[in-house]
Amino acid sequence: MKNLKYKDIQAFVFKLWEREVSEEKISEKETDLLNQLKISIEKNLDANHIKESKERVLFSLEPYFNQTAITYHSNGFRKYFYQIAAAILLLFTLGGVFSYNTFFKPDVYFAEYANQKVHLADGSVVTLFPGAELTVEKSFPADTRVVNLKGDAVFSVAKSKKHPFIVHADGFSTKVLGTVFKITQTGNNKAVDLYEGKVAVSYAGTPITFLKPHQKWTNFGVARTAAVISFKRENKLNKTLPALLSLSFNDVSLKEVAEVLQKNYNINIIYPKEVAEKKITADFTNGNADENIDALAFILGLEVQKEKQTYILKNK
Repeated sequence: MKNLKYKDIQAFVFKLWEREVSEEKISEKETDLLNQLKISIEKNLDANHIKESKERVLFSLEPYFNQTAITYHSNGFRKYFYQIAAAILLLFTLGGVFSYNTFFKPDVYFAEYANQKVHLADGSVVTLFPGAELTVEKSFPADTRVVNLKGDAVFSVAKSKKHPFIVHADGFSTKVLGTVFKITQTGNNKAVDLYEGKVAVSYAGTPITFLKPHQKWTNFGVARTAAVISFKRENKLNKTLPALLSLSFNDVSLKEVAEVLQKNYNINIIYPKEVAEKKITADFTNGNADENIDALAFILGLEVQKEKQTYILKNK
């Protein structure tokens, strides 16, 4: 059945229906082929789509079931009327299957072992890394160009001032008008690296973040956390050095806040165990380690004692 084209399948089914209505016998092999066709088609079809297709067809056929109208037909027609109606219903159902697969079912691209390039209808190019999956609706591109991503990928988006391009990832989304950026998703760690243009990153529980070229948005693997890191090239060393531009937490435990601060500033933070699960909401934008730890201590009602690279938070 896999090698048959749509028109061949259509002709085959019509032929069998014609013979069934005229009461010609259908062989066991032909019956088996019909069953295989039905199973293979319905396998990937949404149950709601089947139900809606049947309801639409029955609604269309309803006027013909009027008893007064039927009495004007011959006995022979009445005999086969319901068989014809059933055949039409099946035709529309199968037709719905083909139209769903052709016109509605999303296109899914999966990079199994190597990078895979996907060329979208608007001219955008997506490079999927191994294990990544991209889902594109049949309506793409529309007024808003929307795709769904699982895993890691680099996007080179065709420019359009009127039609934003949105990538829905796992728990966050990235919106652009035309740019080049990379999305990384590893466990709870989410990140967007911007190479050209501008992007806006939306993440639950945090403000929308706008990135410029050579900047990175990340949540450091912590929910309701957002940070922007700038990668500036140091000419003397010919190296790209990361600099934390902003860091915000929204209802995040002190334990998780301290872990993020320690990793980014290469420091140690000691605090009373009884406040480890206390929820913190704070914006540490444009602050250095000393200023941010002081702000954290103020929120907790504690004082700070610094010993080299260790900050000790204790009761006043």
